[in-house]
Amino acid sequence: MATKIRLQRHGRKNYAFYPIVIADSRAPRDGRFIERIGSYNPNTNPATITLNFERALYWVNVGAQPTDTVRSILSNEGVLLMKHLQGGVKKGAFDEAEAQRRFEAWKSKKIASVDKVKADMADKKELALKQRLDAEVAKNKAKAEEVAKKKAEIAAAAAAAAEEATKAATEATEGEAAAE
Repeated sequence: MATKIRLQRHGRKNYAFYPIVIADSRAPRDGRFIERIGSYNPNTNPATITLNFERALYWVNVGAQPTDTVRSILSNEGVLLMKHLQGGVKKGAFDEAEAQRRFEAWKSKKIASVDKVKADMADKKELALKQRLDAEVAKNKAKAEEVAKKKAEIAAAAAAAAEEATKAATEATEGEAAAE
């Protein structure tokens, strides 16, 4: 029986997530499978991958063929590197302890690079938020100055109208006084 490591599609329209399964190559995509070894959710940023490392390594070692997408997932998680290192141990190129040391060094570099990317994304998001806030503050300040200018014009017009009214009232009282 030819086994494949592949993705099954689950979820709703435009929001899919994928269980990573071991299945017979003749089985339908979303049909029968032998074992579920993880999941892949591309809807998060960065994509969330959960994987049972030991079972994935076992199935790769016994000859299960991953699809292209699953191959990249297994490579990113280090399953294919560990298979390669185990092949070196079998050939006698180095011992098991050296293989584990190399794998741990690779894993620490990988984690550091992923953390750096996440930190950069968070910094960019924070910077964009700060720029939006500064732009909004500048807009509000300009709008407040405009409103203050209009209020000053209205107040000046009201003061001029009040002055004209008092001037007209004094002229009227002076006119009445002169008429008497």
